[in-house]
Amino acid sequence: MKMKDYDLSQYGVLWDLDGVLIESSQQHLESWVNVLPRFGLTMSGELHEQTFGMNNREILTIMLGEPPEADFLRRVSWEKESAFREIIKGTVEPLGGAVELLEQLSSVKVRQAIASSAPEENIRVVVEELQIGGYFQALVSGHDLPAKPDPAVYLEAARQIELGPEACVVVEDAVVGVHGAKKAGMRAVGVTTTHAAEALQGADLVVESLLNLSVGDIVHLLRND
Repeated sequence: MKMKDYDLSQYGVLWDLDGVLIESSQQHLESWVNVLPRFGLTMSGELHEQTFGMNNREILTIMLGEPPEADFLRRVSWEKESAFREIIKGTVEPLGGAVELLEQLSSVKVRQAIASSAPEENIRVVVEELQIGGYFQALVSGHDLPAKPDPAVYLEAARQIELGPEACVVVEDAVVGVHGAKKAGMRAVGVTTTHAAEALQGADLVVESLLNLSVGDIVHLLRND
């Protein structure tokens, strides 16, 4: 039986975006560095690495030592994310193996969703730039949800593709993302794009890149093989 003849629609893969499907850490850092001085704040490389994968509310809370006021959060977020979308247009490329794996999973009817801390507008810009929208049954932003490692974005993505947590694998590069996936009761694959393998040991499987991840690996995790 050919791979395309399989029906694995009882399973789902929930994809983080930044650092998993695309490498955008430097573009995010650049947008923070450009925008934050207007608000009397700065972003260091060390802080960016520490907070990558969190939403803006959580990042600003760490910077300020307290939760930001709603208007301040809105203004900073608008300028930062607008800057990011301008930087990413025409420059974003998928990470090695990403599109191939999306295609392989789609061919065997695995349900797929993006579950990212990024604002919805960012997700849609990237999906349109890469022309990968047809692979996903849902695009879920955690921008207005509790930040990873809270499992909210994963649980919402699973709800939208109509699967239980036990039927889903999360693919993440961030430590907070792996922890959130496990809190959601899901399997987790850690990709060492932005963190060393040692930092991602909470994942069920750690791979160097998506070139090292197969449909079979994902199914094995879900079946507890």
